[in-house]
Amino acid sequence: MKLLGIGSRIHHSEYGKGIVTNVTSKHYWVTFIDRGLETIDIDSEFDVIEAAEDDVDTISFYEVEKSLRQILKKWSDVTEVVAIADKWKGGKLIMQPGDDTLKASELPIDKFFHKITMVRDRLRVMEQKINSSNLDEQEKIDLQQYITRSYGSLMSFNVLFKLKSQQFVGQRSK
Repeated sequence: MKLLGIGSRIHHSEYGKGIVTNVTSKHYWVTFIDRGLETIDIDSEFDVIEAAEDDVDTISFYEVEKSLRQILKKWSDVTEVVAIADKWKGGKLIMQPGDDTLKASELPIDKFFHKITMVRDRLRVMEQKINSSNLDEQEKIDLQQYITRSYGSLMSFNVLFKLKSQQFVGQRSK
């Protein structure tokens, strides 16, 4: 039995028409028109509409998607999902002026947290742009130090983060 290559078109009795998007030693990953992505055994029953050669240079849809995610994460300001610590969910931030004649201001802590994470994400994008810029190395180092100090200034907000791995990290002493 010859293996189908990525891009082969098949018709499966249960799932309908689809295209092979990945091949493993035991399975085809097939994107079906009506059912989406399904994994089927290589030796399962289906009709081949059009077989594609399995070229060595061919990469799977999964690999393309994984690469695209990495590129977008690295070079765009698309943010990751950052969870607020459970104890702060539904809470509010109250800013009370020193002058008792003035009204306090309230802000849902979730919105405040979102703004803090957006600042962090913008700093990360700026850091990446600096690293990939045509600045000389000393200029890059100088700008990196400002960013690191900015992270350090934001460390007091780490109490809001659910995961320690997503918290701000400032300059570490050696």
